[in-house]
Amino acid sequence: MQSVTLLIDKRRELSTKYKKLLETGSNVVLVSKDLISAMKIIQDTEPDLIIISDSIDSDLSDYCKKIRALTYNMRPIIVAISKSSEVEDRLKVLESGADDFISEPVNSDEFVMRMKAHLRREFESNLDSKRLLPSKNYSLRALKRIIKSQRNWAAMLVTIDNFDNYKETYTELASDKLTQTFCAIIQSALNKDDYLGAISDNEFLVITDLYKADKVANFLTFAFESVSPKFYSPQDLKRGYIIMQGDEYAGRRSEFIHTTIGVVTNEFNHFSNITQLINALVQIRNMAHKPAQSNYLIERPKITAEGAVVEKSYNNKITIIEPDEAMNVLLKTILELQGYEIIEYKEGNQPAVIILDAGDVETRKGLETCKELKSNEKYINSKLIVTSIFHDKETVLNCGADLYLPKPYELKHLVKWIETFVREFNR
Repeated sequence: MQSVTLLIDKRRELSTKYKKLLETGSNVVLVSKDLISAMKIIQDTEPDLIIISDSIDSDLSDYCKKIRALTYNMRPIIVAISKSSEVEDRLKVLESGADDFISEPVNSDEFVMRMKAHLRREFESNLDSKRLLPSKNYSLRALKRIIKSQRNWAAMLVTIDNFDNYKETYTELASDKLTQTFCAIIQSALNKDDYLGAISDNEFLVITDLYKADKVANFLTFAFESVSPKFYSPQDLKRGYIIMQGDEYAGRRSEFIHTTIGVVTNEFNHFSNITQLINALVQIRNMAHKPAQSNYLIERPKITAEGAVVEKSYNNKITIIEPDEAMNVLLKTILELQGYEIIEYKEGNQPAVIILDAGDVETRKGLETCKELKSNEKYINSKLIVTSIFHDKETVLNCGADLYLPKPYELKHLVKWIETFVREFNR
């Protein structure tokens, strides 16, 4: 991403000189002659570096103080340029919030090197320590800048799904190696003009050229599917899913990790603010999501047209398939008190969570129902909790259950898992 420098200077000749010295392919220099226009530029682009000259119609230290107060949430580097070389003036300006003070006339080479050093420090201070990628705040700044850009661009929200489950099972060290490998794959598909930054541990932002976004997304889904099996144990690969460990997760089935990519461009839409752009990215990414497969989706006119996308309503519906009538009534009563809607198991109903009894030791009829539910497209996204009087965790999970819960179980434990699964279903 290009860095942005804001030069606040009333003088035409010197501001032009400084702009020519500092402007490069990796640094854009914007010039303002007063505070009002400067604030508009700051809000629109969140500059990395602000250079303030004492040619302005205000005390330089007061000006630095105002800029620092107005940019407290983005913390740019502030450099003051003054005709004064008095120590008192330097101290006053530095105390008012400036990071550096330069007396005029300036040596051009020293001036350029100092500003490069400040920009380098600003960039390095925003790096994520694990993957050495720009942090979330810097990535949001990158999005804000492309909104005002005149070039054709594509923004990509890249997510590793089921990441928390993988991390819980294989440890933080393994998950760090996984993300570092994936970041290296992403970087291999980009060039120096593209941007890659972190949003969270398992979410990344890519900004690239409009016309190569499709190829990049296609390559990333293929590459991730190719490399991800190397991060599992042979037992899990053979089984086809992860059985999570630990008292809290024992009996939880988790699908393998995969990547989901949502791509938004400015080819058809004009975004007026960053919130609008982020919402579009999240929506497209959610539409691209598949339960156990890497996938990507790029917005098209029919998708982004007004009224074309219907927001998915929040689903808190629960279906209980429990032959014990007393247990059925108890579960229904407790879950309704928790605010969940209990619906019948019949064609046309899609619950967020299904609670299913596995059946008796001999017939295990519920396991057949479990297989049928998982093979039914209508229920493929529904989370399946299978309760069982026979303690055979792997058999239950092999039938497609998301959670094996041996009977007898604590109701508060069941309610906690339902809350987790409803949240995952509506993600």
